[in-house]
Amino acid sequence: MQPGQMQQILQQAQQMQQQLVAAQQELADAEVTGTAGGGLVTATVTGSGELKGLEIDPKAVDPEDTETLADLVVAAVRDANRAAQELAAEKMGPLSSGMSGLGDLGSLGLPGF
Repeated sequence: MQPGQMQQILQQAQQMQQQLVAAQQELADAEVTGTAGGGLVTATVTGSGELKGLEIDPKAVDPEDTETLADLVVAAVRDANRAAQELAAEKMGPLSSGMSGLGDLGSLGLPGF
């Protein structure tokens, strides 16, 4: 490998690392929602999956049937987490495909590559 090629690969890797950090911060700052029961329960999570809020419509509260309410909460949180995973794939996908543009880094002797 020529010295110029090595420098170019290192610059590309540094740019990708900066883009990765920026995308991770975007995900941490982003919020997505999930719903269940036709909107009776709404969960809000960050793009990284942290539960930030939960709204429960009073119509969903039946003291005689707390099991259904619990199921709705679980379903809303799952829906929100699914949306967060889709957002993460959207933000991180282009970065992971860009890794292939760096070529075979195995010959550099770097762990994990």
